[in-house]
Amino acid sequence: MKKLFMIAAAASLVATMANAQTTTVETTTGAAGATVRIEPEYRTRIKSYVTEHKIRPVETRERIVVGAKVPTDVELVPVPSDWGPSVTKYRYVYSNDRVMLVDPGTRTVVHEID
Repeated sequence: MKKLFMIAAAASLVATMANAQTTTVETTTGAAGATVRIEPEYRTRIKSYVTEHKIRPVETRERIVVGAKVPTDVELVPVPSDWGPSVTKYRYVYSNDRVMLVDPGTRTVVHEID
């Protein structure tokens, strides 16, 4: 009986780990209710890009947060194509150690990648 319990627990753990590897992060924010889905592999690429290219953070008077508009004097940078197809329509700013995806039409922050 103890052996059966251990096998069932191990199988459950393996199933949970497999499911965790295929999850996507989805965020719905902003006035238009934009949905941003980023696969874990792309999140890693984005973080690596910022580190490798030594992206300098943007400094503003007010903190840049999801749902807020980015000031007009802050340059919105095009998202590299290798960040994934779901985010190429956005621009980004790097602020407070986070990549902020911005809707270029409204300048509203739609997603934060920490």
